[in-house]
Amino acid sequence: MPSLVVRMLRHGRLGDGLSVLDLGTGSGGLTAYAARRVGDQHVTSLDVDSHLTGAAGERLARLGIHPRFVTANATEHVPGTYDRIVSTVGLPAGPGLRPVLAALAPGGRIATTLGRTCLIVTGWKHTNGEVVGRVEGDMAGFMVTRSGDDYPPEHTELFAAARSTEGEEVSTGRYPVVDVANAWELRSMLELVVPGVEVAYKELDDQIRTSWLVHPDGSWARASAEWTDPPEVHQSGPQKLWTVLERIRNRLNVEGSLPLLGAQVRISQDGVCHFSRGGWSASLGDAG
Repeated sequence: MPSLVVRMLRHGRLGDGLSVLDLGTGSGGLTAYAARRVGDQHVTSLDVDSHLTGAAGERLARLGIHPRFVTANATEHVPGTYDRIVSTVGLPAGPGLRPVLAALAPGGRIATTLGRTCLIVTGWKHTNGEVVGRVEGDMAGFMVTRSGDDYPPEHTELFAAARSTEGEEVSTGRYPVVDVANAWELRSMLELVVPGVEVAYKELDDQIRTSWLVHPDGSWARASAEWTDPPEVHQSGPQKLWTVLERIRNRLNVEGSLPLLGAQVRISQDGVCHFSRGGWSASLGDAG
């Protein structure tokens, strides 16, 4: 989606002579756009996958564009310091975000999404090391960061339990089954309320819709119904995940929106993201 790449660059507010880090090389498209804007000598593209950085480097070289490519795990170490950082992967709040913040120069600006959310967070780095900014009014969905050439396995056993096991609690849901991954505001708010939830969804030909939620603490939920009928909900574990989701949906229905878009954001040096808007506040990430 070239238009999304351009939007992320606009959120990054590139300028002449400013050094730019593209996090998540991919095909090299964002790198190429940035190089044309500020000059390839000012652009570095980083990805954890050496195949991607190598292929993108060759691809751009054929176009006469020669930025710097780095293969590294951005959640562990980001070499160099940059005036602008634009990320097209969902960065993890907490310790995994610290190396990226350390690579942002004081006065510099970052534009990124956060892992398992569709929130575009932008901000400026202050001299105390904190980044202060906002959640932008538009949204984007990017894959979460990975630490090697492939993504870690899903919670296979938990999903297996969620698909076939009778729940400790069985009830009738208030709202129709929803594809949480594609309901971007709901997905983002769910991550802030219960960080670490993974989701899945399936719709059969006979219009039976099923949604699954699982959490690393062993909690899981399954909701299934025909089309928009009230779903049968099975839940187990210390957290009742579908109940949490329904509370979020209820707030959305009552207030007409969730307090995410336009919220103020402060990212402390430990990588924890603090959100606030009006009387609402939330934090995402582990300071440990």
